[in-house]
Amino acid sequence: MSLPKVFDADAAVAVIPDGATVAIHGAGGGICEPDQLVSALGRRFEQTGHPRDLTLVYSLGLGDRTDRGLHVLARTGLIRRVIAGHLGMSPAIGKLIQANEIEAYNLPMGVISLLYREIAAGRPGLITSIGTGTFVDPRLEGGRLTERTTRDLVRLITIDEREYLFYPSFPIDVALVRASTADRHGNLSLADETSYLDVLELAAAVRTSRGVTIAQVRQLTPERRPPKAVHVPGILIDRVVENPGQWQTYHDRLNAHFAGHTVSSGDGEAAPLPLNARTVIARRASREVSPGDVCNVGLGIPDAVPMALRERGLHQQVTTTVEHGIVGGIVAPGHVFGATVGHHAVISMPSMVDLYHGGLLDLAFLGFGQVDGAGNVNVGRFAESTVGVGGFVDISQCAARVVFCGTFTAGGLTMEYSDGRADIVREGRVKKFVAQVEQVAFNGRRALADGQQVLLVTERAVLRLEQDGLRVVEVAPGIDVRRDIVQQSGADLIIERFEKMTWA
Repeated sequence: MSLPKVFDADAAVAVIPDGATVAIHGAGGGICEPDQLVSALGRRFEQTGHPRDLTLVYSLGLGDRTDRGLHVLARTGLIRRVIAGHLGMSPAIGKLIQANEIEAYNLPMGVISLLYREIAAGRPGLITSIGTGTFVDPRLEGGRLTERTTRDLVRLITIDEREYLFYPSFPIDVALVRASTADRHGNLSLADETSYLDVLELAAAVRTSRGVTIAQVRQLTPERRPPKAVHVPGILIDRVVENPGQWQTYHDRLNAHFAGHTVSSGDGEAAPLPLNARTVIARRASREVSPGDVCNVGLGIPDAVPMALRERGLHQQVTTTVEHGIVGGIVAPGHVFGATVGHHAVISMPSMVDLYHGGLLDLAFLGFGQVDGAGNVNVGRFAESTVGVGGFVDISQCAARVVFCGTFTAGGLTMEYSDGRADIVREGRVKKFVAQVEQVAFNGRRALADGQQVLLVTERAVLRLEQDGLRVVEVAPGIDVRRDIVQQSGADLIIERFEKMTWA
């Protein structure tokens, strides 16, 4: 096989034909995102009108929730179809979906990542229970997000009287990936990246599909990389683009802690958390941890839980993980979620997903957008926006215990806490406890049947999922049950006896 050729970004993406299926490596906040290649692809379409009618595939969200990431690709004619794990980091793509201008599927992040391996191995597809009973199940929505999306990408099958979902393999014509360096043989190193994600599996899937993998790197090195420093062998790389200005994330040129170049115990002095709704929820949620637990921490309010554990001196007694493939440490909040400080190990994202699906997690801390009286949870689809589920389904369906963390209402909620009391200064405009969720990303009845323990922690109350519904088990002092809970809930809640909620 010939050595990969070096191109500038515009010339590299010129190989992409009309109608191609293009998979993009990376995660939100600029983590492993091949931003220069994506920009070149958008620029080529603007200048020439080609390539057209692309199918975009990506397992994690790409962008910064504003105008980076896939924003430049959100153009009429360029995209025909999107198959994605998360969509909220690229709101311009979400607008195309809301307007029914493209075909769109939202599949669990882990399913897409594992499907790359099935494609790479030439297998017919992925068989898994992940997604059964949720909107991904073809008996509900089949993962479809728009009216013009009619093709079935998910099938229900039965093996030994047990239900599974079958996600068929499909060819991938082009992959856009990113690494830190490439040598003259095309061997890629991700040494300065925050994680590996599914870059190897994606490149292998494209090779099996007889496609083209284009790699963006910060630096080309003339000497061959040491074998154990290679994360993707050059036999899988067709074109290389050097981008000396490449940043590690959208916020850091190179953070040695995020890259894992340092070893930290995580015992250094930390600033006290401000006493607000986020802190109250995180502190109360952290009380569900037992020494020795392996946990997952989700995006949003849940990513404050590791800091609450640190306050309590429990951070060294549990192991937090992130679906990106990070083991241990404290995850960075916000747009660079997934980047971690003080972590113990980095593995591939498909390997982490395998562990999750196999029952690794004792406990998961996840957010919620809506919840109904049956304990069904929606995080990905709302009347005004399409966000996507990311790894939510993979994690929530497999953890032994799930703690959903979020405020009781949204849209302007203002709280004050003093002397152990919670006071609502201004109530949120949006009720998050509803009669029926708009999309089922977590199935409460299935969770109970599987023996999962499910808790919801809010800034004013704690609720537990039981066979007869959602039961309020704790209420914060200062909260009026009728005014602040019953009247602010569209879901029927069980309120009989409850304990005092504390956050000290």
